[in-house]
Amino acid sequence: MANIKSQKKRALTNLKRQNAKAGEKSELKTAIKKVLTAVEANDKDAAVKAYNEANKALDKALVNSIKKKNYVARQKSRLALAVNSIK
Repeated sequence: MANIKSQKKRALTNLKRQNAKAGEKSELKTAIKKVLTAVEANDKDAAVKAYNEANKALDKALVNSIKKKNYVARQKSRLALAVNSIK
């Protein structure tokens, strides 16, 4: 660990931010999995609801610099195709 007071403080701040980002990543993965499980169960209503929540989580991840623009676009497209495949 650093000897300088400001660097000790910065190390603690970085650790807090790292933990917060880990939680946000986990929430995002959970939202995506909810869509995919609803699609597997052929439950259109639940899939659409989960898809809307996943879109919101993806947008939030983009704004907070958790994920990059292309990742978010790819996931939205992939989930939309999965939801629309339900008959």
